[in-house]
Amino acid sequence: MAPARVRIREAESTDAESITDVHAASIRELGPAAYDAEQVRAWLSNVPPEGYPLEDPDHHVVVAESEDGDDDRIVGFGLLDYDPDGSDDSTGEIGAVYVHPAHVREGVGRAILAALESAASDAGLETLVLTASRNAIDFYRRQGYEGVETVSLEMEPGVGLECLRMRTVLQSP
Repeated sequence: MAPARVRIREAESTDAESITDVHAASIRELGPAAYDAEQVRAWLSNVPPEGYPLEDPDHHVVVAESEDGDDDRIVGFGLLDYDPDGSDDSTGEIGAVYVHPAHVREGVGRAILAALESAASDAGLETLVLTASRNAIDFYRRQGYEGVETVSLEMEPGVGLECLRMRTVLQSP
């Protein structure tokens, strides 16, 4: 596929519904390649109904807008937590990189991740960690992340997703 023409920008409160739509579509359509139906259903139940930390200064949320066609629309989003555990000022966490299924393998996820890594570096972070679903592990490996440990994220009581905790050391600016 040809690379998508996208513009990465900081998310705004008016983007919340589009972000939720991308998040759910990605899980619904891409999740079954790595997890069973019950796990996908439980994963979908964790799409945050209260929304995303769009105006929280401890988080940086970006969206990818498609510049193909007549109107700009959100085709992906990413979330960075600058201080995930409140104790290590040098480590941030990528909380999400999701791309609409119609735009996978077009460079959208790479562009989102690069924007989050740049924001992390600008904030003085040295290391980023993330928890990758099975279907995202290869993507993150191609971007230089290394596996640390296998974990299970409990989506609902008794329904977990096997994931890989990953990390990377950021390049100095």
